[in-house]
Amino acid sequence: MKHCIFLLVFLMSLLTYSFAQPRKGVGVQVPANIQLAQEYYRNGEYEKAAALYEKLVAQSPTSNHYFSRYIACLTELEEYDKAADVINAQIKRQPKNSTLYLEYGNLLELQDESEKADAQYSKAINLLDPSQGKIDQLARKFTSLSKYELAVAVYEKGNQILDQPYVFSYQIGDVYRRTGELPKMITHYLNSLEHSANRLSIVQTYLQRYLGEEDLNEVKKQLYERIQDKPDVVIYPELLQWVFLQQKDFKGALRQAKALDKRLKEDGNRVYKLAGTAKNEKDYEAAITAYNYITEEKGPTSVFYLDAKRESLNARRLQLIEGYEYTDKDLQELEQAYITFLEEFGRNKTTASMIRELTQLYAFYLNDLDKAIALLDEVINYPGVDRHTQALAKLDLGDYYLMKEEVWESTLLYSQVDKEFKDDILGEVARFRNAKLSYFKGDFEWAQSQLNVLKASTSELISNDAIDLSVFIMDHYSLDTTAVPMQMYARAELLSFQNRFEESFDVLDSIKIIFPEHGLTDDIYYAKSKIYTKKRKYEKAAEMLQLIVDNHAEEIRADNAIFALAELYETHLKDLEKAKALYQKILMEHSGSTFAVEARKRFRKLRGDGTFN
Repeated sequence: MKHCIFLLVFLMSLLTYSFAQPRKGVGVQVPANIQLAQEYYRNGEYEKAAALYEKLVAQSPTSNHYFSRYIACLTELEEYDKAADVINAQIKRQPKNSTLYLEYGNLLELQDESEKADAQYSKAINLLDPSQGKIDQLARKFTSLSKYELAVAVYEKGNQILDQPYVFSYQIGDVYRRTGELPKMITHYLNSLEHSANRLSIVQTYLQRYLGEEDLNEVKKQLYERIQDKPDVVIYPELLQWVFLQQKDFKGALRQAKALDKRLKEDGNRVYKLAGTAKNEKDYEAAITAYNYITEEKGPTSVFYLDAKRESLNARRLQLIEGYEYTDKDLQELEQAYITFLEEFGRNKTTASMIRELTQLYAFYLNDLDKAIALLDEVINYPGVDRHTQALAKLDLGDYYLMKEEVWESTLLYSQVDKEFKDDILGEVARFRNAKLSYFKGDFEWAQSQLNVLKASTSELISNDAIDLSVFIMDHYSLDTTAVPMQMYARAELLSFQNRFEESFDVLDSIKIIFPEHGLTDDIYYAKSKIYTKKRKYEKAAEMLQLIVDNHAEEIRADNAIFALAELYETHLKDLEKAKALYQKILMEHSGSTFAVEARKRFRKLRGDGTFN
């Protein structure tokens, strides 16, 4: 019987304990009087809040939160004497509670008794408890009162008490961030990384958000000193690499990445990622150097070897063709580099994309269309070749046949891709090229019907191109009873596409002679500017575009011309002030232009805004 009674009591106690615990997934219920006190306080009903917090303090005399709220209510009600009595009574009960002296000091300061207040603040700091939580709590209280120097003093004394020189470095850095003392902020953030490397991402976020170019130079300066003094702390060169990246200094970042790769005996992944970033940002020199490091230092056994070889070649090609700064020798050396690559890795489905790049070199720069066509015929017929790669090869092949004026072959290839990728972006690309082909042939009505559909393309690039060509046709095709001027202009564009530049110039000049009053004048200038740019005659290109800006500001080519002229000044003519003014002109006078978003980005970059975002 005794055993039964004992078991019954034990089970009841278990049930009682179970019901007393908060259930998983259910928030702890806040008592009604606490909720009401908080609501009164938020609403500024301090008298009602004070009455409730007074009771809460009596129930929980060690709660700093309730006590602080109670004193805050009394001070808002300007009941300073009562607040002082309450604080002094609490100090008698808890003479080592630092927060109470802070509260008393703040109360005295509100009554313009600064010297007495400072004495209480000093007591608060001198009575610091060797508890990381309590030290942080007191410092945060000082911070909330905007007493930043005292908050720093608390943290620094906390470092001494706990005998851990960097334990509060991050918090000190955060205080200096609030005061705008950026060099000190940087110093303590760097100290904090030495204490806790897992803070790196949040420190990077703050540095990115609050520092400008000069401040990032301060970070570099401090990092160089630390790397020299403490060469074994890996986090510093890692952060230095990140700073170089923020400044778009990819060569500097690469130096750090290579050093870390060797030091930590890594597999090249760090350098490979950096190379990709540099390439995307069009720093091809740094990208090529990084890729070559992998192929030369890591060798054929590296998992990145093939990709690094491929990407290095691609970067070399882009460096030449995007800058238009190349000689025949440069082109021949690049051709030989592609041939060497294909000799090493073979001509097969794996290297099909590289063969495509080589054919573009032959078609557009080495003037060997037959070789380009022969190579692409091989790519299309490789066993197991990826269908997207095959489709891209067909689109290129269609372009090359168009350059040879074999229009039927071109439209056949475009149509094949259109049919196979009906609901894919590749299908839309093929449809646009067929529409452009109809335009080149002078079949403007058929081209227009295809462009009307492509205006709704999911690809912004295709949609914008379709809109531009469609508007151009509508603007000029209905001006005269004859379609001859438009047919001549389309022919000139085709000749330019075929790299037959002098013939294209002849046709464009003929339009102006035969049809001097036609509205194509601005378009002729624009077409000529594109040819001059291809020929690397940038001053002449700028001259053509300036004619549009000065004399045809209301025409549809105006925003195109302004943006193209800004690009020329930014990229080739190196007059950044003119480029900046032209980008701003788009924003001010052509805010609805498809170039507006990109113009805003470039304007801000040239002005110095958002460089590190």
